[in-house]
Amino acid sequence: MVQLKPLKFDNLEIGFPVVQAALSGYSDWPMRLLARRNGASYGVCEVMLDQFLVNMKSNRKKNKHFLHISDEERPVGGQLMGAEPEQFSAGAVKLVEAGYDVIDINFGCPVKKVLGRCRGGYHLSQPDVALDIIRRTRRVVPAHIPVTIKMRRGIDDTDESRDKFFRILEGAFDIGLAAATIHGRTVQQRYIGPSRWAFLSELKQRFPDRVILGSGDLFEAFDCLNMIKETGVDGVTVARGSIGNPWIFSQTRILAETGSLPPPPTVSKQRDLIAEHFNLAEQVYGEKRCSIVMRKFCIKYSALHPEFQDVREDFKKIMCRDDWEAVLSKWYSQDRPGNYLPRNIHK
Repeated sequence: MVQLKPLKFDNLEIGFPVVQAALSGYSDWPMRLLARRNGASYGVCEVMLDQFLVNMKSNRKKNKHFLHISDEERPVGGQLMGAEPEQFSAGAVKLVEAGYDVIDINFGCPVKKVLGRCRGGYHLSQPDVALDIIRRTRRVVPAHIPVTIKMRRGIDDTDESRDKFFRILEGAFDIGLAAATIHGRTVQQRYIGPSRWAFLSELKQRFPDRVILGSGDLFEAFDCLNMIKETGVDGVTVARGSIGNPWIFSQTRILAETGSLPPPPTVSKQRDLIAEHFNLAEQVYGEKRCSIVMRKFCIKYSALHPEFQDVREDFKKIMCRDDWEAVLSKWYSQDRPGNYLPRNIHK
């Protein structure tokens, strides 16, 4: 059994300190809601561009899913990414107006296209601009709404990069940042090589009274608890390890409470949750678009099936609801023990 302290951002109670990370292209309303129903105390929407939010036409059906939230998933965070401080803060206002409970600043995205446009992780190379963004964002966001940040441990492993990281983080806390999520890899690493958990330990020693969450290499319930135990972070955000596997949150809760890992979801339980996901997705995407959106999720869900390879190939072909129902009928009609998520499935 592991005694875990409830997570809190300023005066906002979060609860169990294992939460759903923002995932570009994935952490939409259906995914966040299913994570919540399966044990996550908090989730963050997929990152949105400030420019997109400022220019977004609210009546366009194609875009409505980006800002779709519901009371059942609260508290929920809106994550923002951009290049220019003034426009960034304008985007933050849009997220506040949409009803998000937390505004999260993305200074961690390592995608080449994002970096080339001076967004995401690029800001770790320019502390003055980064702090201007944080300052302006905190100024326009109402005081009762926490502002948080997602960072990597630096652009690279040079001393200069390290100094810039700490200048940004220290300045952010002075401005009024409620919490920081730190990924243990550098921007240069992207997702290659191990996440350096020792850096998270260093951060908690340096900022013992600040709320710091860890990220990186969290694919099993044991990983989540081990990161908290080994580094002393206040919580962890599960990213790739939760795609097609919302059970990681309930498994972590049970492991913390009992000391034993529950069995993986059976094929029958997988079927029920996939069907639930499809129905939720249909509400925000519509019947025609829903099947295409769900394809990428179903491919991830298939990793838990005992005949993973064959199931995945069939899910890759779905184009409509009939296709999806045919795959469920073929592979999920007979209840059998399931698998835990393979550690290398997202690598």
